[in-house]
Amino acid sequence: DFIVSVRDHEAFVAKHMPDLGHDVKDFYVYTWRLTNWKKLEMKLTSPEFVCGGHRWSILLFPFGNFNIPPNDTVSVYLDYADPKKSPEGWHACVQFALVISNTHDPTIYTVSHTHRRFTTEGCDWGFTRFSELRKLLNVQEGHHRPTIENESADITVYVRVLEDPAGVLWHNFVNYDSKKETGYVGLKNQGATGYMNILLQSLFCIRYLRKASGTAVYQIPTEDKHPTESIPLARQRVFYHLETSDQPVETTELTKSFGWGPSDSFYQRDVQEFNRVLQDELESEMKGTKAEGAIAKLFVGKMKSYIKCVNVDYEEVIIEEFKYIQLRVKGMKNLYESFKYFVAVQMMEGEKKYHTKGYGLQDAKKGFIFESFPPVLHIQLERFQYDTQRDAMVKINDRHEFPFEIDLAEFIDEVPTKPGNWIYKLHGVFVHSGNIDGGHYFALIKPDADTRWLKFDDDRVTPVIDREVLEENYGGEPLNEIPPRWKRFQVRETQWFTTAYILVYVREAATNDLLGPFKEED
Repeated sequence: DFIVSVRDHEAFVAKHMPDLGHDVKDFYVYTWRLTNWKKLEMKLTSPEFVCGGHRWSILLFPFGNFNIPPNDTVSVYLDYADPKKSPEGWHACVQFALVISNTHDPTIYTVSHTHRRFTTEGCDWGFTRFSELRKLLNVQEGHHRPTIENESADITVYVRVLEDPAGVLWHNFVNYDSKKETGYVGLKNQGATGYMNILLQSLFCIRYLRKASGTAVYQIPTEDKHPTESIPLARQRVFYHLETSDQPVETTELTKSFGWGPSDSFYQRDVQEFNRVLQDELESEMKGTKAEGAIAKLFVGKMKSYIKCVNVDYEEVIIEEFKYIQLRVKGMKNLYESFKYFVAVQMMEGEKKYHTKGYGLQDAKKGFIFESFPPVLHIQLERFQYDTQRDAMVKINDRHEFPFEIDLAEFIDEVPTKPGNWIYKLHGVFVHSGNIDGGHYFALIKPDADTRWLKFDDDRVTPVIDREVLEENYGGEPLNEIPPRWKRFQVRETQWFTTAYILVYVREAATNDLLGPFKEED
C-alpha cells in the first residue's frame, strides 16, 4: 500500500475517493486546524466554505456524539451550513472524505469516505464512530508519531459535488411522486409481472393506439363486458388509469381476464413471447371493429428469403411477415453489425450446390433481405442462447452497442424513392437485469420528442440521462478510463449483467403520427 499525503490532493483523491461514474460539478478541499484538543467543547462547527454553489462546514464532536458515556470516540460530519435559507426542494449530491491528520506529517491520518444526497430533511452526514480517540492520541503501528500530536490535528474534508441531470441521484424515493415529476405513473407488480408492466407501458406510449384519430384500443366494443372476463375492457381500463391516475395502477383485472390465477403472477415469462401473444390477442379483438388492421399497420414488416443461382436465371423467393427481428449479439460489436450479419449472403457451392428445378446442381447465393420495416420496429437481441458445452441455456452479457438513430435503407431490397424513409429513432429499451435463472425487467422510454427519457420500473417512473439509456445497458465491461495505478481502488463492477434485451425503434417520418400529443377528445 503506497503512502500519500493529505496535502497531495490528486494522489489522495485517487486512493480514497473512487470514481462513482458521475460528472463532477465542483471540487473543493478544506482544512481546519484544531489545538488544545482535550479542552475543546463537546460540539464544534468549522468556518464555512463554498462548493458547488452551496455553503458547507465540518461538524465535530471531539469526544463522541453520544448521550451517555463512555465518550471515547471522535464523531465528525459534513454539514450543510444553512438549509433553511436554500430554495424549496433543494438537494445536493455529494461524495466526500473526512480526514484527521498530523499537522507536521500529513502522511499520518485516519480517513473515511462516503456519499450522500443532502436535503432539508437530511442536511448533515458523516461518521458517528469515526475513530477511537485513544488511537488518534497514541502512535500506531507503522507510524513514528500519533495523529493528534501535542493536542493538535488538522481536519480536512474533500468534497465533490456531483451533477444530477436526472434529479434523482441517490434519491430515497420516500414520498416520491412519479406523476408530478414525470407526468406518468407506474404499474404495480403482482409478484413477477415486471415483464408485462414494461410492455404495457411501451404500448401506452405509442399514442396512436389510444388516439381517436388513429386506431384506438378504445374503439374495440366492450359494452356489457366485465373487466375480469374481457381482455379488451381490462386493457382499456389499464390505459385509462395510466392516463388519469396520480397513483400506480393495478393490473389484477387484466391478469384475471387472461384466465390467470394468483400463482401465475409469480411465474416470469419471456417479454418478447408475451408481446407476441398480446399482439395476436389484440389483432383478434380488433377484427370487425374500427381498429381492425392496427397491429399490422404499426408492427408488421416484410422480409424476403431467397436462393438465387449465379450462372443461370433461377431464383426462389419466399416473402414472410414479421412482428419483430431477432438479431445476434455474440461476436457483434453493435446493432449495425448485427443487421449486416443477418442479411449476409451465404454461397452454396462445391458440395453445397443447390439442386434446382430444371437446371440441376448450381452455384447459388442464399440469404435474407427486408422488403419493408414497420413504423414501430421491435428488435430482440439474442441475449439468451443454448450452450452446448454446459448443455444449458446461458445469458450472453457481451458488450453490444446500439444508437439513438439508425438508417436501415441498405438492408431494404429496393431503396425507396423518398430519402430518409428508413431512418429510425430509438423509442424504448427493455432491460433485463439478472441471469438465466431470473432477474428483473424495466423499460427506458422516450414518449415523444419533447419529453426526456424515462425509466419505467414497476410502480415508479423516474427521469434518466443518456448514459443510463445506452452505455449502462450495452453489457460487457464498462468503459472506465482510469489509470492502471488507481484501478484497484475503483468500486465499479467489472462485468455488467444489466443488458438491453429488446429495442423499440420508431420510423422518424412517422413520429408525429405515432407519438403526437394525446388530447382530451381522444
